[in-house]
Formats: sequence, C-alpha cells, structure tokens
Amino acid sequence: MTDSTLMTADLDLLAERVERAAALVNQLREENRALIRERDDVSRRLDEVRERLQGQDATTLMTELQQLRKEQKEWHGERRDVATRIESLVKKLERLEG
Repeated sequence: MTDSTLMTADLDLLAERVERAAALVNQLREENRALIRERDDVSRRLDEVRERLQGQDATTLMTELQQLRKEQKEWHGERRDVATRIESLVKKLERLEG
C-alpha cells in the first residue's frame, strides 16, 4: 500500500469514529434532555404532593418525602453520569479534531 492509500484509510477510519462519537453525543444529549424533563416532572409532582398533604399524618408525609428524595437522588445521579459521558466524548472529539 502506498502512503496516500494508508492515509486515506486512516482518514476514513477517523471519519467513521468521529461520526459514531457525534451520534453518541447526540444520543446522550437527547437522554439528558429526557432526564431533565423527568426531573422537572418529579419536582412538580413533589410540589403537588406537598400541597395535597398539608395537615396530614407526619409519618406518612415523611415516608412519601423519603421516597421522593430517593427518586430525586437517582435522577441527579443519572444526570451526572450523562453529563460526564458527554464531557468525555466532547474531549475525545476535540482531540480527534486537534
């Protein structure tokens, strides 16, 4: 193989990897948007539950609140994971472009 053939093959491989990375970044962005929407929905539901439950049994309220906090922590953790993955992919893309 000649140098230009090798270079073309390397460039094709690089282009393919960049396209896959870009597709993955787009997918992760969509997942992040979905997680944000879900988090906002959970937050809205929490506010609604707080309004509905005013004046009710404190033990029941605490149990429900703990469950909602657990869900919120899970959403925050997933959001952090997605953000970390996106950040990692962006850095990889920057290195590929550099």
